[in-house]
Amino acid sequence: MPTIQVNGVQLYYELHGSGEDVLVLNNGIIASTATWAFQLPALTPHYRVLLYDMRGQGQSQKWQPGDPDYTWEQHADDLAALLDALGIERAHIGGISYGGELTLVFALRHPRRCRKLIIADAVSEVQPQLHAIADSWAMIAGRGDPILFYCATWYWNFSEAFFREKYDFLRSRIEAARALDLPSVIQLCRCFLSIDVTARLPEIQHPACVIVGEKDILKPPHYSETIADRIPDAELHMLPGAGHASFWESAEPFNQVVLDFLRRG
Repeated sequence: MPTIQVNGVQLYYELHGSGEDVLVLNNGIIASTATWAFQLPALTPHYRVLLYDMRGQGQSQKWQPGDPDYTWEQHADDLAALLDALGIERAHIGGISYGGELTLVFALRHPRRCRKLIIADAVSEVQPQLHAIADSWAMIAGRGDPILFYCATWYWNFSEAFFREKYDFLRSRIEAARALDLPSVIQLCRCFLSIDVTARLPEIQHPACVIVGEKDILKPPHYSETIADRIPDAELHMLPGAGHASFWESAEPFNQVVLDFLRRG
């Protein structure tokens, strides 16, 4: 799959499916395009799905000393430039966790590029407990040991039931953590800590689907409830038993919520 130079950064992207409408999916903070594997089979028969790694993620360009710090505005402008380069005027915009937060910022910064929004397991502000967690992730990343980083952070991403049922699978992912670029992870964590758009949510005039795992302990459901309450045309869906990575733990219900939402209207 190709990479492209936009907005001063080299981004890796994938286009799947052949529908008329485009759906963009933004990654979680330490994820990549590969993490949407459970969504593609359900979505691509109906939509062209654009996956891409944000700067600092996956196969996209990483942060180097001397580069400016990452900002939400920069991420949003990267996506707008990617859409321009691919000749996509408007799209449904969605994402999970960090990608859900980017969806909010993108809708505020580039409203004319958006159709419907999907915001999963995300926040519109960082309250003290979450600030402490994300700050600790940045400090652990600063130790320079990707295995330590994975083992210190994986607990927050999954429910107790998922750990019990898929523990061997989660352990098998430890070695994959070696691919993480920790200086970029630090930048992504610091950028996350700056999200603060709750007061602006009423400005978002697009239909929005807010999804959250019932057992999300990293970004508990009250954050999603705030988002759904403040966006005028929003609906809230809580996935029973799912943790923060709700699109993995409850892939079929997650996909059905997305498809039902996009098909309406």
